[in-house]
Amino acid sequence: MVRDFEHYSVWRQTVVATLQQYQAWVRGADLTDAATEQRLTRTLARLVDDRLSVAFVAEFSRGKSELINAIFFADYGQRILPSAAGRTTMCPTELLFDPSYPPMIRLLPIETRADNLSTSDYRDDAAAWTAFPLPLDSAEELHEVFKQVSLTKHVTVAEAQRYGLYDATDPDAALTLDENGLIEISLWRHAIINFPHPLLQQGLVILDTPGLNAIGTEPELTLNLIPNAHAVLFILAADTGVTKSDIEVWRRHIGAGAGRLVVLNKIDSMWDELRGEADVALEIERQQASVAHMLALEPDQVFPVSAQKALVAKINGDSELLAKSRLPALETALFNELIPAKKDVIRRQLEADLQLLGAAQKAMLSARMRGIVEQLLELKSLRGKNQNVIAHMVRRIDVEKREFDASLFKLQGTRAVFTRLSTELYTSLGMDIVREDIVQVRTEMQRSRFSSGLRQAVKQYFERINYNLERSAAKTEEISDMMLVMYRKFTSEHGLSLAPPMPFSLEKYRDEIADVAEIYQKQFGAAALVTTSRVALMEKFFDSIASRVKKSFNAANSDAEAWLKVIMAPLEAQIRQHKEQLKHRLASIQRIHDATDTLEQKIEVFETALGQLEQQKLRLSELTDDVNNAIHTDADALAAAA
Repeated sequence: MVRDFEHYSVWRQTVVATLQQYQAWVRGADLTDAATEQRLTRTLARLVDDRLSVAFVAEFSRGKSELINAIFFADYGQRILPSAAGRTTMCPTELLFDPSYPPMIRLLPIETRADNLSTSDYRDDAAAWTAFPLPLDSAEELHEVFKQVSLTKHVTVAEAQRYGLYDATDPDAALTLDENGLIEISLWRHAIINFPHPLLQQGLVILDTPGLNAIGTEPELTLNLIPNAHAVLFILAADTGVTKSDIEVWRRHIGAGAGRLVVLNKIDSMWDELRGEADVALEIERQQASVAHMLALEPDQVFPVSAQKALVAKINGDSELLAKSRLPALETALFNELIPAKKDVIRRQLEADLQLLGAAQKAMLSARMRGIVEQLLELKSLRGKNQNVIAHMVRRIDVEKREFDASLFKLQGTRAVFTRLSTELYTSLGMDIVREDIVQVRTEMQRSRFSSGLRQAVKQYFERINYNLERSAAKTEEISDMMLVMYRKFTSEHGLSLAPPMPFSLEKYRDEIADVAEIYQKQFGAAALVTTSRVALMEKFFDSIASRVKKSFNAANSDAEAWLKVIMAPLEAQIRQHKEQLKHRLASIQRIHDATDTLEQKIEVFETALGQLEQQKLRLSELTDDVNNAIHTDADALAAAA
């Protein structure tokens, strides 16, 4: 696994290096504009910040933490994450590495659930978290610090209800109370462990979730962490098979698809010294087939393992026990599916970016070359001509310059319309309207304490969001159409070599909102609301919905703002270039008219400049090929070469 991640990391770093080389050269050749710079910067940032996330989901006591220990932390010679009978991971726990933080565990107090903020809203608020340093030199002390994710406290029913952690209408709720009428809840709402493990340093993020009941009560898991994970391991116990709650979570929150694996853990409970190995293997196969049938999967998509025996085998160097645990087959499937799938996504994005970048740079070079060729043709046509002919050419270029200046004057009117349309865009996309919508829903929620009223408020909220996104999309399309007309006008009237304006789409954000709405609908379907009062949970869920929507709109605003800044950049860059060319053409012919230098000297200068542009064109093609080759080079081959 470490090798696979290192190979993937080498591949990523190679692509970054070739892109940086490409960026440095086009800057030096003065072939960049604001649009090019923005695209290059975003592409590089996406590669540098790339992460791969794996979520472990199961009911409590299915062995999630033990499986994580066995797959990732066996080299430490003991368990790192708490793992024992009963519930050990009480809050969602992310293991990652961020070099900007020291090794530490950051814990978000459970009391934050009383506020109208999601976990994501607190992520960058250092003051909201309790932090403990990680004693990396001692595995035992490290294990003790990690036990923080297991800590609980007892609170009154009223306090638990305030946090959305107690439903009085649940017939089993009374069973959770102790002799003092208190209920046990997690001490922490969320944990982030910043740990310099080799795989985490390569960009892996591991998500350890609490039991399935927490998936329903912690919206951050349902709306954000699990759906966005590149791989989800759904863990069942071999001795219990698929329970009703397992099926519900599988259908609602996970489901079959790329990167979704089912693990049948604790097969060692089926090992029996009084039976032959063939009989035991047959029984495991039957359980594997039964689980696959209930989850509508193929049997080879269910992986029987013993995480506990695998951990023991790795610690003791027992290859026979490791093979018997069947963990290597799961590890192979996980990383064979995870890394290539992620790489394919990045490749497609890079190919699209590179195509647009190459087109922009080639257009700029072509425009410069065309300008030089035109000047050369003009100068060569002057050979043997008298002063009257040259004076006529001066006048003709001067007329061309005045016509171009007139077009620039019209462009000012287009800029005024562009400014007005940009302002109108933010009346539907701006953050003010997003905040107003959230306040409106919360007001309606307080006014209606019935689940049907809450559902209606949220339904109308999604309708307003989609309406605003549709209006915004229409406005960006209007801006694009206007700029396309202007690009074509300058291309046809003045011979500029312009690629179409940079495209822009809000489809990605509409899809994100649609995903959130679908998750909400699954969580709070009409049938569930008829039988159960889930007002507090719905309110908590809306806090996370609001946070997710704000995040999407923030990103959409940033993208729109960046797009509006650069959509005119290629046109303006070529306008400046064309103005300079007209100026130089006029000056060159004027000097020849005034006999300040010879015609042949001027022709020689322009031929040299044309040769330099041809060399730049070749170099641009070479650099583009280098990036393409890096994108499509096999990671193993790169690692072997390194």
